[in-house]
Amino acid sequence: MTDDKIIGIWILGDQLWMGQSALQSCVDKKHHQVIFIESLRHAQELPYHLQKLVLVWSAMRHFAEELKQAGWNVTYKQAEDFQTPLIEWIKQNQIAELRVMTPSDRPFAKLIESLNLPCQVTFTPNNRFIWGDAEFIQWASSRKRLIMEDFYREGRKRFDILMVGDLPAGGRWNFDKDNRQPPKGKLKLPEALWFECDRITQDVIDFVIQSPAFKDSQKYWQIQPFRWGVTRQQALQVLDFFIQTRLSNFGPYQDAMVTGEQTMWHAMLSPYLNLGLIHPLEVVQAAEKAYYENQGEWELNSIEGFIRQILGWREYMHGIYIYMGEDYPTKNWFNHAQPLPEFYWTGNTQMNCLYQILKQVKEIGYAHHIQRLMILNNFALIAGISPQELEDWFHAAFIDAYDWVMQTNVIGMGQFADGGMMASKPYAASANYVNKMSDYCKNCYYNPRDRTGEKACPFNFFYWDFLARHYDSLKNNHRMSQMLRNLERMPGEELEKIRAKAAEWHEVNSLT
Repeated sequence: MTDDKIIGIWILGDQLWMGQSALQSCVDKKHHQVIFIESLRHAQELPYHLQKLVLVWSAMRHFAEELKQAGWNVTYKQAEDFQTPLIEWIKQNQIAELRVMTPSDRPFAKLIESLNLPCQVTFTPNNRFIWGDAEFIQWASSRKRLIMEDFYREGRKRFDILMVGDLPAGGRWNFDKDNRQPPKGKLKLPEALWFECDRITQDVIDFVIQSPAFKDSQKYWQIQPFRWGVTRQQALQVLDFFIQTRLSNFGPYQDAMVTGEQTMWHAMLSPYLNLGLIHPLEVVQAAEKAYYENQGEWELNSIEGFIRQILGWREYMHGIYIYMGEDYPTKNWFNHAQPLPEFYWTGNTQMNCLYQILKQVKEIGYAHHIQRLMILNNFALIAGISPQELEDWFHAAFIDAYDWVMQTNVIGMGQFADGGMMASKPYAASANYVNKMSDYCKNCYYNPRDRTGEKACPFNFFYWDFLARHYDSLKNNHRMSQMLRNLERMPGEELEKIRAKAAEWHEVNSLT
């Protein structure tokens, strides 16, 4: 092969600005071709949120325009599949080698390998995470149990974040106990930063609305108003806005839930991180820098709590995804098989907590981590819903959802379907938790203190039914001992009523 060979670069929809790494080694633009592809078939694998489709395709089109303006030879295709336009483009441009950043999602890497393209295909390293894949595997291979806190501390040391020499800033690694305040009293909540649609985004919106391919999805998801950012510049604006207006008070109420408040103090950066518009290390370093510049006024618990979500949780989730086997998404330790209730799609439920969050997801494709874990995941766990059906719904519903994100967060963390590979106990809770950490119960049809009556909250009878159903599986877990002792003290007659309520609910709400 001569030095004049044409190199093709395929930039995927979740690798955007970060995908430029494949271009940085290019000596001259003349011998390089760049392609972006919107695949309609790929976009129909699940009934994805309409705003997710708009976000990805608009961000792709914006980035393609930026590369064109920078002098790159860019081809942009909208097609039924990936293979057809790729082969045509390769032949037309006499491309000898196609370079593509290694996909974050395992199924997409397999899809590329199956395309049978008429040229050499080279996977370049994925640079979208702080830890490299091999680094995480090396760390994990030396451990009996993969504890996130251990990984987080190693990350703090390795990347010198909030460290004073070999010790953590503030003398503690974790300030989580300071960050669990319930939303009592009148909170003064910060504004969120949203954006107006430009011509490119509006074109995508019009296409999605008019396409028969997404007609069914319009029953579930709202497409307008669309207010997400779609460029790296806008992603950086969101980061700067968060640091200036929210970061200093992020910690105390990061677990709180308030009716009608879609964003609270959360950064709203996950869609941009997961698209490759911004790198997690620059987010972490920006937060750390702001803390040291404002150390006299800002409390460390807020900054540490935020950094832990990025350097700790996000990196850990991706590492676990890489480390676990391909059978991980099929795991179902509790053998839960109840069908996903229809209200997850429609929002039609009398449980106000679920109604409020599902309404929010319908409108913007987003809910914060406690809404996802302790309401959406928790209910499915204690009600015995199939983890695989729930994971598919999460993947379809959320604007920041990808295979690597949802497998570990739903199958592992939310549903304990891996039997404790990630979490030390199931995240199961009754209505008491919901009532403590939100205001949802105030306007709910159900009584959060009732277990067996006419208005008994389903979170209550399902919680105790869950403990009873899986008593033998959980009795050796020391973190579950207190809850199981409470179960043991419950009068047998009351437990029978609780379990009858759970069975009755499934009979009424079953989709079979």
